[in-house]
Amino acid sequence: MEASPAEASNIKPSKELQLAPKDNRNTMSHLTGIPEQLKVGASRESVTSWEQEYDSCILPLLEEQQPSYILYRLDTMNVQGFQWLFIAWSPDLSPVRQKMLYAATRTTLKREFGGSHIRDEIFGTVREDVSFSGYKKHLVSQKDPAPLTAAEEELRQIKMNEGRTENSIVTRQPTLQGLPFPIQDDAIEALDKLRNKELSYVQLKIDFNQETIKLADTTHTEIGDLPKRVPKDSARYHFFLYKHSHEGDYLESIVFIYSMPGYTCSIRERMLYSSCKSPLIDMLDKQIALEITKKIEIDDGNELTADFLYGEIHPKQHAHRQIFAKPKGPAGKRGIRRLIRGPTEPEKTD
Repeated sequence: MEASPAEASNIKPSKELQLAPKDNRNTMSHLTGIPEQLKVGASRESVTSWEQEYDSCILPLLEEQQPSYILYRLDTMNVQGFQWLFIAWSPDLSPVRQKMLYAATRTTLKREFGGSHIRDEIFGTVREDVSFSGYKKHLVSQKDPAPLTAAEEELRQIKMNEGRTENSIVTRQPTLQGLPFPIQDDAIEALDKLRNKELSYVQLKIDFNQETIKLADTTHTEIGDLPKRVPKDSARYHFFLYKHSHEGDYLESIVFIYSMPGYTCSIRERMLYSSCKSPLIDMLDKQIALEITKKIEIDDGNELTADFLYGEIHPKQHAHRQIFAKPKGPAGKRGIRRLIRGPTEPEKTD
C-alpha cells in the first residue's frame, strides 16, 4: 500500500474486499492499496485443505520492504460462515511511515471486513513469523503460554492499544501508558516545517470520531498573538517558535503548549488529550527529530505572555542565602576562659 499516515483513519476497504467473507470460493485475499482505499491485490480459490495450501498461498506474497494484510480462509465455520485468519505483515526493512499507516488502518480494516469472521490473527516482521510453522507455534503458545517472540510481543502491544481505543475511555486507565493515536500526514509536514523555521506556529487537535490527531491551524503567530490561538472551550496541542534574546544571544526555541480550559471540556476529552500527549511527543521526536525546548500546560490563553514564556524557558536562579560572619565581641573584653576536658582526662585542681 502506498499511502500516508494522514489518510490512515480514512482508508476504507474496496467493495470487493467487503464482499470477501461472503465468497466461499476464495481461500486467500492479499490486501494492497492506493492512497485512499484498501484493495485486493491478489486472491486464490481453495483446492485442498487450508493447511496444505498455506505456505504456497502466503509466502509468495511477502515483500521485503512492503507491509500488507493477508486474509486467509480457514475450513472452520461459525454462524456467520467461514472463519478467516488475519495476517499483518510489517517487515523490518519497510519505511517507518508505511508501518505507521498499516498500524493505524488495522482496526478499520477488521471492522469493515467483519470481526466475527476473523478467528485468529498473527503479526510478522520476518517470513518465519507468518509461515505455516510460525502459525502452528502461535497456536501452541496460545494454549501453553511461553516467552513471546519479538513479533508476538509487538502484536500483544497492538492489541492492547486497539482495546484502549475501542472500549469505553471512562472505564479504562489509558493514562498509564498513553494512547498512540496516529498523526495525520499534513500535521507531520507542518511540524517538519516548524522544525526548519518555515512556520512559526502549529496547532493540533484530536478527531474523536476517527481517533487521529489532525492539523488545526498554522497561522503566522507572534508572541502577542499567541493567547488568541487558544480555544476557550476545547483542548489543543500548540507548537510555537519562540524567538527571543537571552544574555545577548538570539534564540529560536520550540515550545509545546498543552491547553485544557478548566472543566468546560468533557471527561472523555480531558482523558484523551492527556493520554495522547506523551505518545505524540515521543512520535515526533523519533519521526522528525523535533526538539522541544519546553513543555507547558495551561488552562487559559491569557497566561501566554512574553514574560511568562521567558521565565519558563530561562527560570531565575534562586539567590543563595548570604552567610554572615559571626560578629566579634566588644574590644578589650575577652570574657571568661573555658577549658575543654577530654573524657579520660583527670580534672585539674588548684
